[in-house]
Amino acid sequence: MAREPIQFFNRYTRQIETEDIYGETWMRLVYENPVGRLLLWALVKRKFFSWYYGRRMNRRWSGSKIFPFVVKYNLDADEFAKSIYKMRTFNEFFSRALKREARPIVGGERVAVFPADGRHLAFPDVDAAEGFYVKGSKFTLAELLGEGGLPEAGQKLARKFAGGAMLISRLCPVDYHRFHFPCAGTPDEARLIKGFLYSVSPIALRRNIDYLVQNKRMLTLLETPVFGTVALLEVGATNVGSIQQFYVENRPVAKGEEKGFFKFGGSCVITLFERGRIKFDADLVAQSRECRETYARMGDRLGEAV
Repeated sequence: MAREPIQFFNRYTRQIETEDIYGETWMRLVYENPVGRLLLWALVKRKFFSWYYGRRMNRRWSGSKIFPFVVKYNLDADEFAKSIYKMRTFNEFFSRALKREARPIVGGERVAVFPADGRHLAFPDVDAAEGFYVKGSKFTLAELLGEGGLPEAGQKLARKFAGGAMLISRLCPVDYHRFHFPCAGTPDEARLIKGFLYSVSPIALRRNIDYLVQNKRMLTLLETPVFGTVALLEVGATNVGSIQQFYVENRPVAKGEEKGFFKFGGSCVITLFERGRIKFDADLVAQSRECRETYARMGDRLGEAV
């Protein structure tokens, strides 16, 4: 599988495209090379490594990286709520807000939207899925919801969401890194599930899908009038300095309302719906069946309540 390109379906161009992977040489060294995997075990997955890199991205000199990054990855700076010339650090740029009109929210109380910009996999029945990034490679809901000191709560939630629908939204370093509520409801407190900080790139996940359930993550339950209980998980990854939450617990939120943001690094958002509550859009399901991600932006249509 070495040097296999990362391809995804672009919902807007209707084409299969190849991802320009940020830090690809380093990524392949760490996850595909035996010597690199030793480095991964000894250093890269540790909290200190990502803390140190995140600290560097908060220094004033890191602001000099913003303009070259925007140019290299052809980002649309007109979408940004703040000019790149007024951003002081790379982390400020990375966790940037967008203008409201840059991400319109699809209407309809029975329509759910993508919680983040990124490359998405959708499984109508998580228990029946053949695999996530590779066929035959899965994790269990109990592992996702119950590790890191919450085993009993995880088992209980796993039973609640058994046979439910799951969306995995992978955010690349080039993406907008704020995450939003996919539907209206009332969220509870975000609970921290401690873990490591492996990469969530397909380069890593195709080799070990368990990285997603071994990583640090935050879990919020959203009680909704249309979709029942929805579980929202933000998953940290290598060089993600932190996961920041904006929302106020137990206060009703609107569909598309901002929930929080990641600091520097690629990261992931996982959304779980109870069985029989949502029908994902057909294009998303068809691509996911082939273990191919679909690129879509926050606020675009994800699916409709059953």
